[in-house]
Amino acid sequence: MPSLLANSLPLLEPSAPRLVGIARLAALGESISEGHEVEYFTLPVKSLLNRCASPRMPFTWTINPYRGCEFACKYCYARYTHEFMEMRDGVDFERKIYVKQQAAWLLRQDLEKVKRGEEIAIGTATDPYQPAERRHGITRAILEELALHAGLDIGIVTKSNLILRETDLLRKIAQRNQLYVNLTITTLDVRLARILEPRAPRPDVRLEAMRMLNQAGVPAGVICAPVVPGITDDPKALDALVRATRQAGGRYIFANPLFLKPCSAAIFLPFLEKEFPDLVESYRKRYASRAFLPASYRKRISSLMAALRRKHGFHGREESTRGSYPPAEEAHQLALF
Repeated sequence: MPSLLANSLPLLEPSAPRLVGIARLAALGESISEGHEVEYFTLPVKSLLNRCASPRMPFTWTINPYRGCEFACKYCYARYTHEFMEMRDGVDFERKIYVKQQAAWLLRQDLEKVKRGEEIAIGTATDPYQPAERRHGITRAILEELALHAGLDIGIVTKSNLILRETDLLRKIAQRNQLYVNLTITTLDVRLARILEPRAPRPDVRLEAMRMLNQAGVPAGVICAPVVPGITDDPKALDALVRATRQAGGRYIFANPLFLKPCSAAIFLPFLEKEFPDLVESYRKRYASRAFLPASYRKRISSLMAALRRKHGFHGREESTRGSYPPAEEAHQLALF
């Protein structure tokens, strides 16, 4: 792997007009290495912990060890975050991955700002266990720092079984903090998952990771997100996912409907045209003037999931003491980093 001191390969000219803040830092990033159609760059940042200003959020702070995500999920709501770095092609989000530097040191300073009861969400806009983590270990460095502290509320969201690498570390964190690990699963259909989430681990692998975490004493459950109209919202399919989550020892399961910003639609609609052409027109109408589905659809999915949780025995302490993780409704889909 090339040294971090390799010659700088800016994506944008540092002297270009109007480049400020994160866009300027990204432009100055150094090329670390390349993978299959993926480039990795360093990203010097001043802080790792970011405050969520919106009162709608179920957490106060977010941590995203990387910018961009290699899993290339067709529905990904976070593609717009690369626009802050003056990258307008939605595909850049999955092909240009930025690695935040000095993570543990920055977090050590940042944690002084966290008050008791304020939740920290890891992975709100980019998966902390995407393939980049095998190369760079930023998420592990963050967890090693968190393990030195007590009294924190922490949630992790991922699609990857790579998180099992941290089982001992997560167990240590859970002993002195409130911790939840949320495995995102959109469907149990492996073929469907493969086209929706081309580079993410299979859904059965994620369920097994959840099972192993709970057996090790690390609280874990499932976020079914997003629920994709006409594709993953069939009641029988959702019933099967809730049942499988329960059978695998999951502490909880919640669902969030699809959130589709224009930059995400630019990727998702061509995907629909190829794989589900009969749905294209209905999607254009549903998302013509807003990124969210109507309240009636969200309420229907929420009611269905509540009924399925009762059916499969999710109740009592497992539900009431999970904190606000995973996030309710679409709130986590609005989080910045």
